[in-house]
Amino acid sequence: MSSIKRKATAQISGSDPKKPKQNASITSFFSAPKPPSTSTSTASAIGSTEIPATAAKFDKAKWVASLTDEQRKLLQLEIDTLDESWLAQLKAEITSNEFLNLKRFLDREISTGQKIFPPQEDIYSWSRHTPFHSVKVVIVGQDPYHNVNQAHGLAFSVRPPTPAPPSLRNMYTCLKNDYPSFVPPPNRSGLLTPWADRGVLLLNTCLTVRAHQANSHANRGWERFTQKVIDLVAARRARGVVFMAWGSPAGKRVQKIDAERHLVLKSVHPSPLSASRGFFDCGHFKKANEWLVNRYGSEGEIDWSLGSPPPQKEFEDDLDDEEIAAAAAIADIVSRKANVMGPPPTPSPKKGDRVQTPETGKSKTVGKENGKLDIPA
Repeated sequence: MSSIKRKATAQISGSDPKKPKQNASITSFFSAPKPPSTSTSTASAIGSTEIPATAAKFDKAKWVASLTDEQRKLLQLEIDTLDESWLAQLKAEITSNEFLNLKRFLDREISTGQKIFPPQEDIYSWSRHTPFHSVKVVIVGQDPYHNVNQAHGLAFSVRPPTPAPPSLRNMYTCLKNDYPSFVPPPNRSGLLTPWADRGVLLLNTCLTVRAHQANSHANRGWERFTQKVIDLVAARRARGVVFMAWGSPAGKRVQKIDAERHLVLKSVHPSPLSASRGFFDCGHFKKANEWLVNRYGSEGEIDWSLGSPPPQKEFEDDLDDEEIAAAAAIADIVSRKANVMGPPPTPSPKKGDRVQTPETGKSKTVGKENGKLDIPA
């Protein structure tokens, strides 16, 4: 991360993934534009903490109490793990007959012994990493990964120690083309939670899949639900977000989005089967930041870096002044003692060892002759 410092906003066309300020807030993305004041900067306007009334008034306990016993049983996972900011927006959708039928189908899958990915507690992890009012970019995926220790609720992302899949590695290549200073994460990692925590909604079209059977939960109801998620962001986001849709299925999910309000970026899928047909140089990561900075100022930028974790603190940081002085004195005594004693003596060669003669540079086996070591003078 230290090699990818954020430059001035005027250098948005440069080559560094952008790093937002630590105390920045983007909740005002969901409010209408405010007239600028003569003394208020763009950054302070973006930093507004205003929350839409819909979320502020949502009483989760009251809503849960209003459910029927069957609804409460079917929706227990949503009640427990769907972030409240999203639950407030989706409560009508998840009580629809279509969604309840989806939950009945999933219950049957589990009751018949089918293994489902991602693990149940991770199905809605996207909502917890990227609350509704923090969304700046939406990346639309397709089906979750269907092998062990891959899917964890974020499109394209995998947990360690699973290495980044081919599509994600191609995304790294595209990002490197946009920002030459980008460094893929260490250990071939494919974990994208840093992006999600910075406002990038990594949303698959289907949220579950049967183990080792791609698209096995397609057309069961997830498509309607995730379309509602996309439509909510497009409708409630007053000043616009960036939508990235890669591949035809993802493109269909964003075809009705208002391109005047939002930035819609489409390309072929990063899969090795199609990436060479235009994905590597699509420039989506950089275009997204340029648009966000133009719309929101520097606080709108996404830090796309996924590099090494921050360096550990120096040893001295954990010591007080007296301990530091004592440690330095001990190190000085050890150093002076080593200088007085000099270097350790070179051991004499033993019989059978090979040594190099200084005159010829050739090696010779050490032997015994008249009780003396046979070593050239």
